[in-house]
Amino acid sequence: MKISRTFDADKIAKLNQSVHQLHVELYPEHFQAYDFQKIHEFFKKAMKNDRFIFLLGEDDGEHVGFAWLEIKQYSETVFKKAYESIYVHQINIAEHYKNKWFGSSLMKEIYSIAREKEITTIELDYWSDNTIAESFYEKEGFVTYRKMVYKEL
Repeated sequence: MKISRTFDADKIAKLNQSVHQLHVELYPEHFQAYDFQKIHEFFKKAMKNDRFIFLLGEDDGEHVGFAWLEIKQYSETVFKKAYESIYVHQINIAEHYKNKWFGSSLMKEIYSIAREKEITTIELDYWSDNTIAESFYEKEGFVTYRKMVYKEL
């Protein structure tokens, strides 16, 4: 798989559809229906921000997946030390290409970017009902260090 940085909001918005639809199906009370134009405009604007990195995975000329990363800088406070991380907002592999190591290839590229930038922490989150994501990240060696909970009133 060839992985490269992209500024093509059209390709990312198209590849985003399946992961967005999964979120809509799992949590319809939180996610809006997929709207290509709005999502395309969102990604187009985000791509102008230097702290965001969009990776595009291709195999035999086909777009198979993407990752949306953010370089985050946490300032020192009286409670916490300063640190920098790469935050993975989204990673998605097109349905036909899942379970063929394309997701792991994207993650390896993310690890490479982190090493290149001398960043030692990669962070991400996923929705608790997304067992596919949970299994994938466990296989990648991610561990839970913080949990977020909510209560509806």
